[in-house]
Amino acid sequence: MQRDRAQPGPFIGIGGLAVAAFLYGYVAIALPSVLHSVVLPAFWVLLLVLACVWFTPHPRRVMFLPALAIVVWFAVLLVAR
Repeated sequence: MQRDRAQPGPFIGIGGLAVAAFLYGYVAIALPSVLHSVVLPAFWVLLLVLACVWFTPHPRRVMFLPALAIVVWFAVLLVAR
């Protein structure tokens, strides 16, 4: 019989998305435009919903969502100034 072990991956992913939320929130306040105030936070919410859906069935995928969130945030910040 296999023991059911708790995997830290999804918890790391959700925590990373919480950290990324501060970046997205700061940009929404500091650079008031539709892209920064509406589109980027909507993208972050989409990533959070995806992380919640993947939490149990795909725990390893959730770990990469904060990295994706930060890369997209940085790319949008550089391109759309």
